[in-house]
Amino acid sequence: MPLYENVFIARQDISGAQADALADQFTQLIADHGGEVKKREYWGLRNLAYRINKNRKGHYVLFNIDAPAAAIAELERTMRINEDVLRYLTVRVAQLEEGPSPIMQNRGSRDDRPRRGDRYGDGGERGDRPSSERASSERPADEKVEA
Repeated sequence: MPLYENVFIARQDISGAQADALADQFTQLIADHGGEVKKREYWGLRNLAYRINKNRKGHYVLFNIDAPAAAIAELERTMRINEDVLRYLTVRVAQLEEGPSPIMQNRGSRDDRPRRGDRYGDGGERGDRPSSERASSERPADEKVEA
């Protein structure tokens, strides 16, 4: 059977549990039409690039699907009718990716970033020294340049 990736965005007004129930409904629809959802990821409530139907945020869900084309057509028809789905995109792929998607990998690496206080090398905040000290210590010494 062909392989597909599907991402849909649900309205910000619904809860995370309702978005998960919506994803369960779509998973059951695929199973009823002879397909299988190989992987499902909930990416969370994220900001949209632009407003869609007065929504600034949306619940993002990714499916990796192994199903016949008729099942995908029915899934898209159901998503089009459902008022909680703002947008969806289904793409046929040659093979499904194993492991977490790049969005989930990026979410995990957020904890590895240095904290704001560690940016300046001394472990403190930028504002912990008086401005007169900071200005004199951070200003480079004037050097003569010979041409």
